[in-house]
Order: sequence, then structure tokens, then C-alpha cells
Amino acid sequence: MKEKKNILLLIALILGGAYLVYSLVYWSGAVGSSTGAKAAGAAIASALVMPHYVCVVVAVVFNALAFFMRKATFALVAGILYAVSMVLFPMYFYFVLVEMILCFVAFAKMRKLEQQA
Repeated sequence: MKEKKNILLLIALILGGAYLVYSLVYWSGAVGSSTGAKAAGAAIASALVMPHYVCVVVAVVFNALAFFMRKATFALVAGILYAVSMVLFPMYFYFVLVEMILCFVAFAKMRKLEQQA
């Protein structure tokens, strides 16, 4: 019997990738177009956002691994990393909240299927 791909992980992966693209375009535009004091402020803001961004990048990688390799533990790690990214920059929590929930639900469903088999 052929296993079906987990649609929840696919949705989380698409949303996470879209957020990464949006964030990269937004922050590169904010830093690149500023001069003087605005550039210093943009650099400080980028430094504050960078741990959040790095955590989201790693979460998207684990999300992709969970989707393509069908491993429940990778889905759990992705969900945890999305949650950590929310803690690292709480102002942007709404960008990763849905992905976190989808990864945790996908983990639970994958674990239940593994136990039934």
C-alpha cells in the first residue's frame, strides 16, 4: 500500500516558505534603502529579527524533511522550532502560528498511523 503525503505538512511548508520569501524581501529592502540614522535603526532591527529568521529557516528545512521523508519526529522538531521562533520575536508570532499548529497536528496524525500499522 502506498503511503499518502501529509497535506498538513505541505500547507505548513508552503506557508513557511512564503513567509521566508516575504521576510527576506522586507528586511533586505528596509536595510538597503536606508541612509544615516535610519540605516543604523534598520541594522538594529535586523539584528533583533535575525534569531527569529534563522529559527524559521531551520524549521522550514525540518518541515520539508518531514514532508518528503514521512518522518513524524521531523514534524515535531519543525513544530517546536516554529514555537521557538515565536518566542524569539513575539511581534511576528502570527506569521508562524499556523505553521506550528499544522506541524503538531501532522505529528500527532503521523504517530497515530505508525501505531496502527
